[in-house]
Amino acid sequence: MYLSRHTLSAVRKVITTTHSTSFRKVFFHDCPVNDLQPLRLLLLGSPGSGKGTQSNRLQKNFGVAHLSSGDLLRKNISQKTTTGLKASEYMTKGKLVPDEVMLSLIDEELAVMGNPNWLLDGFPRTILQAKALDSRLKNITQPLNLVINLEVPEEVILERIMDRWVHIPSGRVYNLSYNPPKVPGTDDITGEPLSKRPDDNPEVFRVRMKQYKDMCAPILDHYSHLAVTLRGNTSDEIYPQIEREIVNRLGLLPGALSVPSSTSMATAAVSRHKREQKQSTTSTHYYQERNNDTHNNQSEAIVAGSS
Repeated sequence: MYLSRHTLSAVRKVITTTHSTSFRKVFFHDCPVNDLQPLRLLLLGSPGSGKGTQSNRLQKNFGVAHLSSGDLLRKNISQKTTTGLKASEYMTKGKLVPDEVMLSLIDEELAVMGNPNWLLDGFPRTILQAKALDSRLKNITQPLNLVINLEVPEEVILERIMDRWVHIPSGRVYNLSYNPPKVPGTDDITGEPLSKRPDDNPEVFRVRMKQYKDMCAPILDHYSHLAVTLRGNTSDEIYPQIEREIVNRLGLLPGALSVPSSTSMATAAVSRHKREQKQSTTSTHYYQERNNDTHNNQSEAIVAGSS
């Protein structure tokens, strides 16, 4: 069989096109979105479930800022900020601090802390608060992207509570079982005496547990697309599960959030893109050489068959 030079040229073009379509350029917007997401976590858990311990570990290992509604209240009241004075007026009258005041505290803290990676605990406590928080966070383009609920058996929590001592002015909490003060009965920082909370007893605990369950169920339902419940008897059992959720859902690794700015995160993404592009180019050259060899062999075979 005889093939004309024009026909051979067309065959070569088909072979080259077929092989080249298996290679795709990698662009910046093709980088995984999860690689660029900061951590914006809502941490839920009943009283005594270990939220404080887990928050400290996340601060240390992921570089997140910890926004505790209770700590924010104490700090702003102590510093006599405008919002703190408003909150103090309600608290001295024995009234609940309004949602709008709590949201202002969170807004103000997010605006000044300079860290896009944060965890929030102690707020929201109702569906109305959750919806209001969602709206505020959406307005500043920092919506929640993970909700973790800590679940510890009630008998374990009760034992923790009975061993719990508190430094009232600062809110620092000690536990005789796993986090005792350096000097029994005194705060490690100030040396001031520790106290027992009046509600740290079995009767009040059972009431608070029921209140928490009634409160938490609708919030978990509201955040069902973001929420996961992690179970264990100790903080050491639960913490690896928290890390696993952060890694799997957001693509973040411990120690990877030391960069506090979105500009730096974008720079990291560009560097990753360049590495991927270089790898892609190297791979493409290798396979193009193989394709050229294959193409030449196929052409020679066609020519041989036509003679």
